Amino acid sequence: MLGVILTTISSFFSEAFSVIGKKAVEKKEESIFTMGFLLFFWGAILFLGIILWKTSFDFSMASLPTFIPRIFIEIVLISIVLKATVIADRSTFSFIRTATLPLLLVVDLFMGYSVSPMQIIGMGIIVFALVILFRRKSINKKGLKLAVWSAILPVPTIALFKYNITHYNSVEAEELLISLSLLFYFFFMAKRLAGENPIRLLVKPLFFKQSLSEGLAMIFNSFAYLFASASVITSAKRSSAILWAVLSGNKIFAEKNFVLKLMVFVLMTIGTILLVF
Repeated sequence: MLGVILTTISSFFSEAFSVIGKKAVEKKEESIFTMGFLLFFWGAILFLGIILWKTSFDFSMASLPTFIPRIFIEIVLISIVLKATVIADRSTFSFIRTATLPLLLVVDLFMGYSVSPMQIIGMGIIVFALVILFRRKSINKKGLKLAVWSAILPVPTIALFKYNITHYNSVEAEELLISLSLLFYFFFMAKRLAGENPIRLLVKPLFFKQSLSEGLAMIFNSFAYLFASASVITSAKRSSAILWAVLSGNKIFAEKNFVLKLMVFVLMTIGTILLVF
């Protein structure tokens, strides 16, 4: 139970990051490039701290043929995610991103892994819930294509991540280098295209809170794994992310169809639970 609570808190802070970023970009107070820098700032520090504490850096040069493609896919993915965060409704974006789970299941199926009947039912429920949602003409579909790509692209990045940490690198070494690569990319783009210095913005209260929110989300999510299995955490993370997005979309951005979205949230939660168990 504690693991689920910690994951729900983690999702709350992650949603806070997105809400602050969405409003700031809309007001032209920051660019999506600075938003990307703030997204990975505390994560890089966290993974660096783990490496220093363990006094080991396990990274194999043999992983470069799979590690380098992951960097480029991650850059494309995060750029799309940030753009979709700003353009799409919060609830719409969160609902669509849940499609990553059944897509991963389809990949496992093609790779010869066994898939249980309950997982197939769960996948069907998620697809059914999305069909119900987007058949309503009043649902804002702005940014829908970006949201769809943000659900598809995690599939190869997760596959490459799993392969690398299974055969070559430690989790913290892999993630530190990915985080640093993304930090450098978004810093360069913020300076070059937006004329912003993300580090200077970081010391401002609003953007410090934004970045710290994502840092706290990572910390709470990490500790959650001490109190529950990975399947429970995955289910809780996806479900709570949808709930917070629906609530923030309704209360902060005045998104419509609140009752319908709550009903779809319940269906998506059931489908997610069946998928990961």
